Amino acid sequence: MNTVDLTAISHQALWASFVITFLLGAIMQRTSFCTMGAISDFFIMSDLSRLRQWALAIGIAIIGVAILSASGSIDTTKSIYTSNRLPYLSIIVGSICFGFGMVLASGCGSKTLVRIGAGNLKSFVVFLVLGLTAFMTLRGFLALVRVHFLDSFFITLNSHQDLPSIFDGVFGLSRLSAHLFLGLTLGGCFICFALLKKSFWTFNNLLAGCGVGLAICSIWWISGHLAFVSEDPNTLQEAYLATNSGRMESLSFVAPYAYLLDWLMFYSDVSKVLTIGVVAIMGMVIGSFFHASITRTFLWETFANAQDTGNHVFGAVLMGFGGVTALGCTIGQGLSGISTLAIGSFLALPGFFFGTYLALRYLQHQLAPNPCS
Repeated sequence: MNTVDLTAISHQALWASFVITFLLGAIMQRTSFCTMGAISDFFIMSDLSRLRQWALAIGIAIIGVAILSASGSIDTTKSIYTSNRLPYLSIIVGSICFGFGMVLASGCGSKTLVRIGAGNLKSFVVFLVLGLTAFMTLRGFLALVRVHFLDSFFITLNSHQDLPSIFDGVFGLSRLSAHLFLGLTLGGCFICFALLKKSFWTFNNLLAGCGVGLAICSIWWISGHLAFVSEDPNTLQEAYLATNSGRMESLSFVAPYAYLLDWLMFYSDVSKVLTIGVVAIMGMVIGSFFHASITRTFLWETFANAQDTGNHVFGAVLMGFGGVTALGCTIGQGLSGISTLAIGSFLALPGFFFGTYLALRYLQHQLAPNPCS
């Protein structure tokens, strides 16, 4: 009888995740990949360059996950994004809060980690506040608001809430065939939008989009295939090792903030173990620091004044609450979730845009001269 070495499998998954996110942190630092910046550029300057980076990443992630799913390497119905329960109010409110907050905090969860690696002390404060707020939203008093009010508004579907499951059997297609067809079609549309302008075809733009998209696919494969055991010898049930949710996961940078703080504060508790999400945070920061160091772009930065501090702290609170409530951030829902073609992720996408738009208008109002002064 073969004995499954769960510890060895977990270590392999964690090291693989660290390598992928180390490279991702360096890529994001080099290319200035930033979801908040992409949306802000669109609203303020009508510049689509960084939005095309994001679209290219989405397209590659969708196609990559569709191929992994069709080949049987992963099962996307086992992720947190594709359950049959669609908490629409939580997703809408959470995504708007997150979009608003990331503008005030100068970037989303992934950008915060990249900026920490490059010496930004403002982002370190954002990290702490975001992580604490996320923890309170997961298990503290803010969880009461989330669970008893927002999460109580939901729709229960007859199937999983991803497009392949909904289209299962339509036109004679099986779920896996539908996933491959929809993935290639929708992913191709995102890629075509990204590559439509020849001016976008620069090394940094292509590196950003391809690097982020492939990183999303890689972490799905690591958590859904490498770290998957069909029968855990302890429970005799299938298990996804080294994940916080106990399900297949890819990159997301809100709840893992809370799990990292929990691991650091209760390190001596043997029940607190490293997970893919926690290791991903470490990899992002160290990768960004490595690139900033070798390119001599590492620079200590801090708050300009009290108003700047207040904006960042308030933004971090909104991101911590919104990211957990929406089941993910602009990377979690906006890339990892959408790569599974989950309806909730497509619902979150306009929420991120709307929240960003509101925050930009708010900052414009703050900066406008007071006619009475």
